[in-house]
Amino acid sequence: MFNSEPLTERCGALLPTVSHVCIGVSPFNSYFNTERLTALAKWALTRFEQCHFFIPDTVTAYTLEALGYSPGRARHKASRQGQYAHNKVAAALRALDVPEPERLILGMARLAEHPRYRELVEEAGTLFERDAAFRAACLEATHWVLDRKLPPGDTPTDEQSLLAVRYFIAELPLFADSGGICGAGPSLFVYHQRVAFLEKFYAGELPWRPAPGQGFLVVREKDDNTPDLSLIGVGG
Repeated sequence: MFNSEPLTERCGALLPTVSHVCIGVSPFNSYFNTERLTALAKWALTRFEQCHFFIPDTVTAYTLEALGYSPGRARHKASRQGQYAHNKVAAALRALDVPEPERLILGMARLAEHPRYRELVEEAGTLFERDAAFRAACLEATHWVLDRKLPPGDTPTDEQSLLAVRYFIAELPLFADSGGICGAGPSLFVYHQRVAFLEKFYAGELPWRPAPGQGFLVVREKDDNTPDLSLIGVGG
């Protein structure tokens, strides 16, 4: 039902050794309906020993604010949509008789309790402030997302990009070491689209690099013609 493709050659070399996957679920992306999430969970649990689902829930407020929502409204909308995504993933796991499905779901509140996540997000934030090349790459990725959300002809301002990039930095640790965060060893982050920033990241072309044993797997249905909706930001 699914085709899987390592994002880079390095990711492909890791595939035979990996026993864990972390599946990214964008809260505002209609691609992630309960039926598809159930199929993804079944695929992951059949092929790998362990899996987790990552939902960047509350941090979507940064993107919403950058798009013009007031801070209060952005937080409310992000919280509501994030909870909806949590419920869908939990329902998918329950349909497969997974006990205590919430233990396999990583939202931002739970991640904030993980020492490895806190270490990595601080590292990413510091590098963003101090390294011009890394900062430019992060802002370019964020600009790409915002440019597709704004009215035709509008381009993101520096202020909008600096606000929305906080979303990106918050999710970078999962790309860098989802296995270490989940206590699972070698791991592949799973999403259904390729992301230019991550191609460079996993190819070792950026100042910050993934942990040894960390890769990225593009997983999509065989007949999937979904438009390119990046995990980096609010999906359609």
